[in-house]
Amino acid sequence: MNFEGKNILIVGGSSGIGLSLVQLLHARKANLYVICRSASEEWPNDVKYLQADVTGDLDAVEAFLPEQLQGLVYAVGSITLKPFNRLSVDDFLNDYQLSVLGAARVIQHALKSIKNAAGSSIVLISSVAAKIGMPYHASVAAAKGAVEGMGLSLAAELASQKIRVNVVAPSLTNTPMAEKLLSSADKQEASAKRHPLGRYGQPEDISNAIAFLLSDDSSWMTGQVIGIDGGMGNLKPS
Repeated sequence: MNFEGKNILIVGGSSGIGLSLVQLLHARKANLYVICRSASEEWPNDVKYLQADVTGDLDAVEAFLPEQLQGLVYAVGSITLKPFNRLSVDDFLNDYQLSVLGAARVIQHALKSIKNAAGSSIVLISSVAAKIGMPYHASVAAAKGAVEGMGLSLAAELASQKIRVNVVAPSLTNTPMAEKLLSSADKQEASAKRHPLGRYGQPEDISNAIAFLLSDDSSWMTGQVIGIDGGMGNLKPS
């Protein structure tokens, strides 16, 4: 997968899956534009950065982007795990704003550059929790279910303009966001056993799949929700 000469926007690229994707695509010679609340010291020097919060003012996005944008990845999310009776309206609203409205607003601001590319790929991130029932995931699952619905609708709407839209749905991945869930050897072992392949995810598991969806190698794929989840979404361990 060669990204030389391609302009890719990553929203939420300072840690975890987003950071892994920045490093992967840079190694494959992409021109990288990153939007997030804070920069990372682990970025290559030539990454172009716009400091912004996806729940706040995004008016600077259009001027920040190049004339043509061959790819957009929205890698912003949250893990709000609580019993249902302890979830507040603000919990639901915050998850929805981060996962759904933030993605919608960024895509709207980037759409001119995406259309100018005459063939582009948008990748959104959902969760295995949107597919299978998991305790304490009601708010996250609701938000990520909305991401999947929006992604499919966008794929249908933009297909005639040769713009592809796909969604990846990871299971538990070893990122700073999931630190509390993997904070001990016992938790790590239990998390690994819940997956048919016997391990939880690493950022590279997800970023490699996203890179494929951004590349020309997936040029006949759109409107798909792809589980990158160690089999959790479809299989029952023996």
